[in-house]
Amino acid sequence: MERFVENLIYTSRWLLAPIYLGLSLGLLALGIKFFQEVFHLLPHVIEMTENDMVLMLLSMIDMTLVGGLLVMVMLSGYENFVSKLDLDEHREKLSWLGKMDSGSLKNKVAASIVAISSIHLLRIFMDARNVPDNKLLWYVIIHLTFVLSAFVMGYLDSMSRKDKDKTLI
Repeated sequence: MERFVENLIYTSRWLLAPIYLGLSLGLLALGIKFFQEVFHLLPHVIEMTENDMVLMLLSMIDMTLVGGLLVMVMLSGYENFVSKLDLDEHREKLSWLGKMDSGSLKNKVAASIVAISSIHLLRIFMDARNVPDNKLLWYVIIHLTFVLSAFVMGYLDSMSRKDKDKTLI
């Protein structure tokens, strides 16, 4: 009975596979939105102000960072929690694939969130004259919360890695 329950629990990890597949659909939706913005931008590029152009480009960079985050979570999460990716030898393999455990994935996600938040905050600062001061303050506080959280997570991860290294010696 115990072996059956353990096998059932272990096999249940495959319930995550459709979730990672769903993230790929989210990546597709993000790509559609990205190119919608490109097609919206192109006819107006001559008449746009420099500030509006920078804001649009920052928005596109933001979407690109989110897309990269989705790919990282999809592939690393699948490899860490479901099954190793069995890629053909002739196929190009991402350098970080198979090397990112759940702890480093968590730190990469936190760093990506900080980068995305930074781009968003920069967009808001570029249009600061149209943003009320109290909202601007909240944007900064929220961003600093992301930065502090990422720093603390990274620090705790490095502390736990040092402790693991000490026990190996």
